[in-house]
Amino acid sequence: MSYDEPTDPAAYRRRVQYDDTATSTLDQSLRAPVTGTGSFPAADEDGRDRLGVHLGWEVVLLVATGAIAFLLFREDSAALQRPALDSLLVLGAAIGLLTLGAGLSLRAGVPNLAIGPIALAAAFHYAENGDQGLVPALTPALIIGAAGGLVTAVVILALHVPGWAATLAAGLGVVVYAQLRIAPVDVQGDWNPTDQAFPLFGGFALLALIGGALGAIGPVRRWVGAFRPAGDPARRGSPAAAVPVILALVASSLFAVGAGVILAAGPNDPVVPGTGLEWTGIGIGLALLGGTSAYGRRGGIFGTLFAVTALTLFLDYEERRELDIALFAIAASVFVAGLIVTRLVETYGRPLPAGTGVEWNAAPSNGTWSPDRPETWNAPAEQQPARSDRWDDGPWGATR
Repeated sequence: MSYDEPTDPAAYRRRVQYDDTATSTLDQSLRAPVTGTGSFPAADEDGRDRLGVHLGWEVVLLVATGAIAFLLFREDSAALQRPALDSLLVLGAAIGLLTLGAGLSLRAGVPNLAIGPIALAAAFHYAENGDQGLVPALTPALIIGAAGGLVTAVVILALHVPGWAATLAAGLGVVVYAQLRIAPVDVQGDWNPTDQAFPLFGGFALLALIGGALGAIGPVRRWVGAFRPAGDPARRGSPAAAVPVILALVASSLFAVGAGVILAAGPNDPVVPGTGLEWTGIGIGLALLGGTSAYGRRGGIFGTLFAVTALTLFLDYEERRELDIALFAIAASVFVAGLIVTRLVETYGRPLPAGTGVEWNAAPSNGTWSPDRPETWNAPAEQQPARSDRWDDGPWGATR
C-alpha cells in the first residue's frame, strides 16, 4: 500500500472531518475528507473571552470622562451643581436608554436602527398628549412601541432577513409619522423629569452594569446571540433563536419610547420635526464605543456607562462653548470611533486558542531517514558496523 506523505508541516494541525464510509481501522487514512478548516473553528468557545482589553479600554473611557468633566467645570463650575446637574442627569438617562436598546439588539444579532425614529415619535406623542397625565400619555406609546418591535421580530424570523434591514424599514415607516408635523410642537404636559433625575440616571446605570455582567457569562451570551449567523447568513437557524430576537427588539423599542418621552419633557422645549436617525447613530455609536462589538459577540461591563456619561458632558460643554456642532456630525464621529473599538476588541478579546505550546511536526525531516537506507538495527552481529568506544565518535561528534 502506498500513499502520499504529507509535506506541509501544518498538515497534522488541521482539523479535518471524514465521512464514515471506511469499514476498518486500517482504512482511516484513506477516508475522503468532506470538509477542511484551517484552525479549529470552535477555538472561540474553548475558553472565556479575554476581558483585559475591555477593562483597559474602559479605563481610557473613564479618563476621557474625567477630562471632559474638568473642562466643563473650568468653563462653568455651576454646570456640575444642582439644578444644572439634574438636567445633565436627565439627558444622560435618555441617551443611556437609547444606548441600552442599541447594545441589547447588537448582542442579539438584530441591530435596531429604528430606535431614533421611535424616540422622536414618542416625543411627539407625549408633547401632544402630555396634558392627560404621564401614565395615560405614556401607556399607548409603550404599547405601540412593543407591538412594533414584535411585528419587526416576526418579519425577521419568518423571512429570515438581516435585522438591520428589517429595522431600517420599520424606522423609515416611523419617520413618516414624525414627518406629518410641519412645525415644532409645544409640550403640553407638566411632568418634570428633573425631579427624579438621580433615580432615572441611577436606573440606567444599574441596567447597564447588570447587562454588561450578564453578557460576560458564556451561556447567557450564546443564548442571546443564537440568531447570529455561524455560516451561511441566509440559512435559517434553529427555532430557539426566536425568543432572544423578540425580547431584544421589544425591549429596545420600549427603551426608545422612554428615551423620547424624557427628551421631550426634560428641557421642555418644542419638539422639532426630523427623522430621528441622528439618535440612532448616537445610540449605536455609543454602544460600540463602550466596547460592544458590531458583530455582537463581545462586550464590556462599565463601558456603556462611561461612554454615555462622557457624551452627555460633552454635549453640555459644546453648548456652553457655543461650538454649534451638528448632532449628525457628533453621531458620525462617535460611530466611527465605535467601529475602531470593535476592531480592537475583536482582535484582542478572543480567547487564547487551545494548545499554544510547541506542536508536533510529522513531516519528513529533509532526508535524515529514508526507506532506501539499509536497516542495520536487526542485522546479524557480523554485519553490524564497527563501533568505537569513544563517546564522541560517529555522526554526533562530527562537528567537534
